[in-house]
Amino acid sequence: MTRPVLSVRGLHRSYKSGAGLLKVLAGADVDIFPGEMVGLIGPSGSGKSTMLHAAGLLEKPNDGEVFINGRECLALPDDERTAIRRDRIGMVYQFHHLQKEFTAEENVMIPQMVAGKGAREAKSEARRLLGEMGLAERLTHRPSQMSGGEQQRVAIARALANKPQVLLADEPTGNLDPATSATVFDQLYRLTRQEGVAALVATHNMELASYMDRLLTVREGLIVSYVPTLPSY
Repeated sequence: MTRPVLSVRGLHRSYKSGAGLLKVLAGADVDIFPGEMVGLIGPSGSGKSTMLHAAGLLEKPNDGEVFINGRECLALPDDERTAIRRDRIGMVYQFHHLQKEFTAEENVMIPQMVAGKGAREAKSEARRLLGEMGLAERLTHRPSQMSGGEQQRVAIARALANKPQVLLADEPTGNLDPATSATVFDQLYRLTRQEGVAALVATHNMELASYMDRLLTVREGLIVSYVPTLPSY
Protein backbone atom coordinates (compact mmCIF):
# COMPACT_ATOMS: atom_id res chain seq x y z
CA MET A 1 0.00 0.00 0.00
CA THR A 2 1.22 3.53 -0.73
CA ARG A 3 2.85 5.20 2.25
CA PRO A 4 0.97 8.24 3.58
CA VAL A 5 2.57 11.55 2.69
CA LEU A 6 1.21 13.03 5.93
CA SER A 7 0.83 10.95 9.08
CA VAL A 8 -0.17 12.33 12.48
CA ARG A 9 0.11 10.12 15.54
CA GLY A 10 -1.15 10.57 19.10
CA LEU A 11 -1.67 14.31 18.88
CA HIS A 12 -2.62 15.99 22.16
CA ARG A 13 -3.34 19.70 22.44
CA SER A 14 -4.78 21.57 25.41
CA TYR A 15 -5.14 25.27 26.15
CA LYS A 16 -5.43 27.12 29.43
CA SER A 17 -8.70 28.98 29.81
CA GLY A 18 -10.54 30.83 32.54
CA ALA A 19 -12.49 27.66 33.33
CA GLY A 20 -9.33 25.53 33.54
CA LEU A 21 -7.68 23.31 30.95
CA LEU A 22 -9.49 23.06 27.60
CA LYS A 23 -8.63 19.76 25.91
CA VAL A 24 -9.02 20.03 22.12
CA LEU A 25 -7.12 17.00 20.80
CA ALA A 26 -6.70 13.85 22.88
CA GLY A 27 -4.55 11.41 20.93
CA ALA A 28 -5.67 12.21 17.38
CA ASP A 29 -4.34 10.14 14.46
CA VAL A 30 -4.72 10.75 10.73
CA ASP A 31 -3.11 9.52 7.49
CA ILE A 32 -3.34 11.39 4.18
CA PHE A 33 -2.19 9.53 1.07
CA PRO A 34 -0.71 10.93 -2.16
CA GLY A 35 -3.27 12.39 -4.55
CA GLU A 36 -6.33 12.21 -2.29
CA MET A 37 -8.53 15.01 -0.98
CA VAL A 38 -9.79 14.47 2.56
CA GLY A 39 -12.40 16.61 4.27
CA LEU A 40 -12.09 17.42 7.97
CA ILE A 41 -15.53 18.59 8.94
CA GLY A 42 -17.25 19.82 12.05
CA PRO A 43 -18.48 23.02 13.70
CA SER A 44 -16.25 25.94 14.68
CA GLY A 45 -14.28 25.19 17.83
CA SER A 46 -14.21 21.43 17.31
CA GLY A 47 -10.44 21.28 16.78
CA LYS A 48 -10.11 21.35 12.99
CA SER A 49 -7.80 24.36 12.92
CA THR A 50 -5.73 22.99 15.79
CA MET A 51 -5.16 19.80 13.82
CA LEU A 52 -4.15 21.69 10.69
CA HIS A 53 -1.77 24.01 12.55
CA ALA A 54 -0.02 21.04 14.15
CA ALA A 55 0.07 19.03 10.90
CA GLY A 56 1.46 22.10 9.11
CA LEU A 57 4.21 22.51 11.74
CA LEU A 58 2.87 25.93 12.66
CA GLU A 59 2.53 25.09 16.35
CA LYS A 60 3.78 22.31 18.59
CA PRO A 61 1.21 20.10 20.31
CA ASN A 62 1.55 18.99 23.92
CA ASP A 63 2.38 15.50 22.69
CA GLY A 64 2.40 13.49 19.47
CA GLU A 65 4.25 13.12 16.20
CA VAL A 66 3.87 14.49 12.67
CA PHE A 67 5.48 12.58 9.80
CA ILE A 68 6.00 14.04 6.33
CA ASN A 69 7.06 11.32 3.88
CA GLY A 70 7.90 9.07 6.80
CA ARG A 71 10.12 11.61 8.56
CA GLU A 72 9.08 12.83 12.02
CA CYS A 73 9.18 16.62 11.94
CA LEU A 74 8.13 18.03 15.33
CA ALA A 75 11.47 17.13 16.94
CA LEU A 76 13.49 18.86 14.21
CA PRO A 77 15.25 22.20 14.80
CA ASP A 78 13.31 25.35 13.88
CA ASP A 79 15.19 25.95 10.65
CA GLU A 80 14.52 22.44 9.37
CA ARG A 81 10.81 22.66 10.21
CA THR A 82 10.69 26.01 8.39
CA ALA A 83 12.29 24.46 5.30
CA ILE A 84 9.76 21.60 5.32
CA ARG A 85 6.85 24.06 5.63
CA ARG A 86 8.27 26.06 2.72
CA ASP A 87 9.06 23.15 0.40
CA ARG A 88 6.63 20.35 1.28
CA ILE A 89 3.49 22.00 2.70
CA GLY A 90 1.08 24.51 1.16
CA MET A 91 -1.35 26.40 3.39
CA VAL A 92 -4.64 28.11 2.48
CA TYR A 93 -6.59 30.01 5.12
CA GLN A 94 -10.10 31.45 5.35
CA PHE A 95 -8.59 34.90 4.78
CA HIS A 96 -6.18 35.22 1.88
CA HIS A 97 -3.33 37.07 3.70
CA LEU A 98 -1.94 38.43 0.45
CA GLN A 99 0.77 41.09 0.51
CA LYS A 100 -1.29 44.16 -0.36
CA GLU A 101 1.60 46.13 -1.89
CA PHE A 102 2.35 43.41 -4.44
CA THR A 103 0.49 42.27 -7.56
CA ALA A 104 -1.15 38.87 -7.93
CA GLU A 105 1.82 37.69 -9.97
CA GLU A 106 4.32 38.95 -7.39
CA ASN A 107 2.42 37.35 -4.51
CA VAL A 108 2.83 33.97 -6.20
CA MET A 109 6.46 34.65 -7.13
CA ILE A 110 7.61 35.56 -3.61
CA PRO A 111 7.49 32.09 -1.96
CA GLN A 112 9.29 30.62 -4.97
CA MET A 113 12.09 33.17 -4.77
CA VAL A 114 12.39 32.67 -1.01
CA ALA A 115 12.94 28.99 -1.82
CA GLY A 116 15.78 29.93 -4.17
CA LYS A 117 14.12 30.02 -7.58
CA GLY A 118 15.17 32.72 -10.05
CA ALA A 119 12.81 35.58 -10.92
CA ARG A 120 12.21 34.47 -14.52
CA GLU A 121 11.31 30.91 -13.55
CA ALA A 122 9.18 32.12 -10.63
CA LYS A 123 7.27 34.49 -12.91
CA SER A 124 6.63 31.73 -15.45
CA GLU A 125 5.24 29.41 -12.78
CA ALA A 126 3.16 32.21 -11.24
CA ARG A 127 1.59 32.98 -14.61
CA ARG A 128 0.88 29.29 -15.23
CA LEU A 129 -0.85 28.81 -11.86
CA LEU A 130 -2.81 32.05 -12.04
CA GLY A 131 -3.90 31.14 -15.56
CA GLU A 132 -5.11 27.77 -14.28
CA MET A 133 -7.12 29.64 -11.64
CA GLY A 134 -8.74 31.82 -14.30
CA LEU A 135 -6.75 34.93 -13.38
CA ALA A 136 -4.67 35.50 -16.51
CA GLU A 137 -6.19 38.97 -16.81
CA ARG A 138 -5.38 39.86 -13.18
CA LEU A 139 -1.61 39.31 -13.11
CA THR A 140 -0.76 42.97 -12.47
CA HIS A 141 -3.67 43.70 -10.14
CA ARG A 142 -3.07 44.30 -6.45
CA PRO A 143 -5.39 42.70 -3.85
CA SER A 144 -7.40 45.91 -3.44
CA GLN A 145 -8.25 45.74 -7.15
CA MET A 146 -9.61 42.18 -6.97
CA SER A 147 -12.78 40.62 -5.58
CA GLY A 148 -12.71 38.36 -2.52
CA GLY A 149 -12.98 35.26 -4.68
CA GLU A 150 -10.14 36.41 -6.93
CA GLN A 151 -7.93 37.13 -3.93
CA GLN A 152 -8.58 33.65 -2.54
CA ARG A 153 -7.70 32.10 -5.90
CA VAL A 154 -4.38 33.97 -5.81
CA ALA A 155 -3.82 32.56 -2.31
CA ILE A 156 -4.44 29.03 -3.62
CA ALA A 157 -1.97 29.57 -6.47
CA ARG A 158 0.57 30.89 -3.95
CA ALA A 159 0.10 27.81 -1.74
CA LEU A 160 0.89 25.54 -4.70
CA ALA A 161 3.76 27.62 -6.10
CA ASN A 162 6.55 25.51 -4.56
CA LYS A 163 4.92 22.24 -5.65
CA PRO A 164 4.14 20.99 -2.14
CA GLN A 165 3.27 17.39 -1.46
CA VAL A 166 0.63 18.34 1.12
CA LEU A 167 -1.99 21.08 0.93
CA LEU A 168 -3.69 22.06 4.19
CA ALA A 169 -6.74 24.28 3.72
CA ASP A 170 -8.54 25.82 6.70
CA GLU A 171 -12.08 26.91 5.72
CA PRO A 172 -10.73 28.06 2.32
CA THR A 173 -14.11 29.39 1.17
CA GLY A 174 -15.54 30.31 4.58
CA ASN A 175 -15.32 34.04 3.92
CA LEU A 176 -17.11 33.94 0.56
CA ASP A 177 -20.74 34.03 -0.52
CA PRO A 178 -22.22 30.65 -1.60
CA ALA A 179 -21.92 31.19 -5.35
CA THR A 180 -18.33 32.44 -5.17
CA SER A 181 -17.49 29.69 -2.67
CA ALA A 182 -18.62 27.01 -5.11
CA THR A 183 -16.57 28.51 -7.96
CA VAL A 184 -13.40 28.90 -5.89
CA PHE A 185 -13.64 25.42 -4.40
CA ASP A 186 -14.23 23.87 -7.81
CA GLN A 187 -11.00 25.48 -9.02
CA LEU A 188 -9.16 24.42 -5.86
CA TYR A 189 -10.32 20.84 -6.40
CA ARG A 190 -9.36 20.81 -10.07
CA LEU A 191 -5.90 22.29 -9.51
CA THR A 192 -4.99 20.06 -6.56
CA ARG A 193 -6.01 17.01 -8.61
CA GLN A 194 -4.00 18.27 -11.56
CA GLU A 195 -0.90 18.95 -9.42
CA GLY A 196 -1.19 15.60 -7.61
CA VAL A 197 -1.21 17.15 -4.15
CA ALA A 198 -2.53 15.35 -1.07
CA ALA A 199 -5.07 17.72 0.48
CA LEU A 200 -6.63 17.94 3.94
CA VAL A 201 -9.45 20.48 3.87
CA ALA A 202 -11.16 21.69 7.05
CA THR A 203 -14.67 22.97 6.49
CA HIS A 204 -18.10 23.15 8.06
CA ASN A 205 -19.73 23.44 4.62
CA MET A 206 -21.35 20.09 3.91
CA GLU A 207 -22.04 21.12 0.31
CA LEU A 208 -18.32 20.60 -0.33
CA ALA A 209 -18.43 17.00 0.94
CA SER A 210 -19.12 15.58 -2.52
CA TYR A 211 -15.66 16.68 -3.65
CA MET A 212 -13.87 14.61 -1.01
CA ASP A 213 -12.45 11.10 -1.25
CA ARG A 214 -13.01 10.68 2.50
CA LEU A 215 -14.63 12.61 5.31
CA LEU A 216 -13.22 12.83 8.83
CA THR A 217 -14.39 14.70 11.91
CA VAL A 218 -13.04 15.56 15.35
CA ARG A 219 -14.97 13.73 18.08
CA GLU A 220 -13.94 13.91 21.72
CA GLY A 221 -10.45 14.94 20.67
CA LEU A 222 -9.99 12.09 18.18
CA ILE A 223 -10.13 12.00 14.38
CA VAL A 224 -12.78 9.54 13.22
CA SER A 225 -14.51 8.68 9.97
CA TYR A 226 -17.53 10.88 9.50
CA VAL A 227 -20.91 9.18 9.58
CA PRO A 228 -23.79 11.64 9.23
CA THR A 229 -26.41 11.61 11.95
CA LEU A 230 -29.76 10.74 10.43
CA PRO A 231 -32.85 12.51 11.74
CA SER A 232 -35.10 10.46 13.99
CA TYR A 233 -38.82 10.37 13.37
